Amino acid sequence: MLPQAEETWTIFEAAHLLNRAGFGGSPAEIKSFHALGRAKAVDSLIAPTEPLDAFPLPAWSTDEQALADMRERRQLFRNSRKSMEGLSPEQAEMAKREAFKKIQQENRQQALEGQAWWFRRMLKTQAPLREKMTLFWHDHFATSIQKVKQPVFMMRQNQLFRRSAFGSFKDLTQSILMDPAMMLYLDTQSSKKDMPNENFAREVMELFTLGEGNYTEQDIREAARAFTGYYLNPGEGKVSRNTRQWDSSDKTIFGKTGPFTGKDVINLIFEKKQPARFMAKKLWEFFVYENPSEPALDVLTESFLKADFQTAPLLREIFRSKEFYSEAAIRSQIKSPIQYLIELLKQLEITDPPVGFPVTAQQQLGQVLFMPPNVAGWDWGQAWINTNTLLTRYNLAGFLTKGAGEADKSMMTERVKTPGMAPGPKRMGRGWDGPDYEKIAPRPLRENPTDLVDSLVFRFFQCPLPDKVRKSFIEYANNKKGAIFTDKETAELCHLMLSTPYYQLS
Repeated sequence: MLPQAEETWTIFEAAHLLNRAGFGGSPAEIKSFHALGRAKAVDSLIAPTEPLDAFPLPAWSTDEQALADMRERRQLFRNSRKSMEGLSPEQAEMAKREAFKKIQQENRQQALEGQAWWFRRMLKTQAPLREKMTLFWHDHFATSIQKVKQPVFMMRQNQLFRRSAFGSFKDLTQSILMDPAMMLYLDTQSSKKDMPNENFAREVMELFTLGEGNYTEQDIREAARAFTGYYLNPGEGKVSRNTRQWDSSDKTIFGKTGPFTGKDVINLIFEKKQPARFMAKKLWEFFVYENPSEPALDVLTESFLKADFQTAPLLREIFRSKEFYSEAAIRSQIKSPIQYLIELLKQLEITDPPVGFPVTAQQQLGQVLFMPPNVAGWDWGQAWINTNTLLTRYNLAGFLTKGAGEADKSMMTERVKTPGMAPGPKRMGRGWDGPDYEKIAPRPLRENPTDLVDSLVFRFFQCPLPDKVRKSFIEYANNKKGAIFTDKETAELCHLMLSTPYYQLS
């Protein structure tokens, strides 16, 4: 086991854990979390009491409604074919396009609703690590609505990730083999015994379990034959295996020979030690920092193997380790767009952001839920920050801190580049007044600019800032202070703090 941190801890360490294992919190939430003590705080994250169904799914994504919708769409196509009888080729093509257009419109609307549902859940959940792990698995087993096209399958996969948040990495990989969204994303349904598709075989080894250099091209070719015969039933939305399209002949994979199925191949993969090392490193880099030492990685690998690939014990060891709270770890990560947005909303104590804000902001910052750029997921770390995205972060902070005034919401009136994936321009910010500054900066606190700045520094940074930076905030507050320190001036001070490089780190 890694050297463990002592039970006593500082409030800054509590904030660090809540940031990394969740999406941060308000000062009051951090203080309550700190009061639990380190061990109980970690346990509360890994064994949350909030039920999985605490946030009802959109009606269209429930199994019953999804099945009904699939049948309705099949009937729509049958009816459209009948209605085409006697039509000219041009008229028939137009009718066909209209039927597709209706389905595409429904899919776009459902995709928006699904994205909003998950973002809202991450913002309001009492089980933040479960949602953080759901995001981790979504990035690891990446699929995109742009290719899958059917939002119900993305929501079903999202639920799978949530149920599996702290469970077996091996079992989750087996479930991904039978997942409709992954099947559509990696074209597994087109893999037949006379023409095997290598996409899933390659990615399950390279990106999902082993990493480059731990398999051969021959292993991929042989495994692709084992992954034949899986198909998606369009009427039920379930994946099954058609044995007539499965290559039942012997395959040699990792030096072993047999008439392997896809499930057998995954079992062969997890007979190796490498998946434990591969995932231990990825989880460490996601939650702590890049490039862990080889000795630390050796310990984590053995812990993961001992736990039979169960994720919860590994997470507990990481979050209770001394190294997790080291100087190298604290405030060393660049916030991802999702982390940035939810943490910002929590710190401003905004539980209901303006309609359309989450998806539009995600698009502008480069991380949209259900839309990773490719099968490798998003690029993390420094890839999140460039001149444009940094300026956008400053503008988004201004929009939120200063409310929905016309001057401040102008940057939120652009349509995103993906048609149909965000609301029209005039809807943004309507009827929304911004944060409650009486709560964030009570009037008595505003009498002393130094106290006000120190309170806001803890709220936004959860650590002492360099003295020069802190003094610049105090000087700004003193210059702004008139007879009273108004909400407008408080908003400007908050925006100044949020528009700094320091705020981009977690």
